[in-house]
Amino acid sequence: MTKKLLDAGKDQMNKAVDYFKSQLAKVRTGRASASLIDGVSVSYYGAMTPISQIASVSAPDARTIIVQPFDRSVLNDTEKAIRAADLGFNPQNDGVIIRIPVPPLTEERRKDFVKMCKKYTEEAKVAVRNVRKELMDSLKKMEKSKEINEDDRKRGEDDIQKLTDDFIKQIDVLFDKKEKELLQD
Repeated sequence: MTKKLLDAGKDQMNKAVDYFKSQLAKVRTGRASASLIDGVSVSYYGAMTPISQIASVSAPDARTIIVQPFDRSVLNDTEKAIRAADLGFNPQNDGVIIRIPVPPLTEERRKDFVKMCKKYTEEAKVAVRNVRKELMDSLKKMEKSKEINEDDRKRGEDDIQKLTDDFIKQIDVLFDKKEKELLQD
């Protein structure tokens, strides 16, 4: 019974870490990456559609992102959506593709991005701890309803704490890696 609970908790913690990874991927590091504009949606035939579904997005070099819509009729809408996303980019439309020059980061901007990443890190840790709390509560309820005994509950709590510590460590490693990426020139 506690194994099922532990597996469910592990899945939830994995989801929290995956979301954290996706948040970090959106923070730019001075290098061009297609993931920098993943969050941008374009109005395509009346529906807001992610840019990756209506265009080919690539980063041919460290300073440029290329967006090539599959349908040229959305070229101007795509350019407007990138500008409206307020990512600090100035897209250039040449009638066929959109070139997005990625300017180098200033020291102040790098520090702002590190602060943003710290916030994401703390949110991810809170999410993992909330899962831990739910699992601990479930164990106590199971003990109260006589599904498990006190020893099983204590063993389960130890396992849950080890699992939580592992995920917190993963989050810290991801943050440290991103921080180094941001602060290097």
